[in-house]
Amino acid sequence: MERTAGGGGGERTAGGGREDRTAGGGPGFATLLVITGAAGLLAAWVITLDKFKLLEDPDFTPGCSLNPVVSCGSVMKSDQASAFGFPNPMLGLVAYAVVICVGVGLLAGARFPRWYWLTFDAGCLFGVGFVSWLQVESLYRINALCLWCCLAWIATTVLFWYVTSFAVRRQFLPAPEGLRTFLTEFTWVLPVVHLGIVGMLILTRWWDFWTS
Repeated sequence: MERTAGGGGGERTAGGGREDRTAGGGPGFATLLVITGAAGLLAAWVITLDKFKLLEDPDFTPGCSLNPVVSCGSVMKSDQASAFGFPNPMLGLVAYAVVICVGVGLLAGARFPRWYWLTFDAGCLFGVGFVSWLQVESLYRINALCLWCCLAWIATTVLFWYVTSFAVRRQFLPAPEGLRTFLTEFTWVLPVVHLGIVGMLILTRWWDFWTS
């Protein structure tokens, strides 16, 4: 089918229709997807195994239950740990595996259309929103932290900001030129600030415990 260059980064077919723009990612971005996906997958896998052990033996103590605050068992036994009617990490096993596949595809030279990147970013938005809810629940309702959950929090936060930055810089998401310019050089600022705020909340929530 004959194609001619179209305006706005798209392509026009001989029939006059417009096809979605496609974009790949550099090796740095692709590697970041693989690393964050692998970190999240590892966390989800370990939590899933410990969850099954807890179901078999309610007295089982996960290895990351170190003290009253860092208590993975308390988090795993909570209602919030099965928000959708099944253990949360089982959702992570699928989601983080997809992230790894996208990263590996980019390393192999794959290019994906605009709708794919927007769908991927929407999934990352859901992930960071879900993680934010779990953070609030852990800090102020469950009153305990899970180290493996924290690893998943970090991976999801970094993933979200970099995928969103990618979508903005490729003009898949509308944004002012100044924002695209900022993200070209300083995307790293966003996850650092985001995680810094979460870290401060954790620090202040159990300040007496950390300093005693």
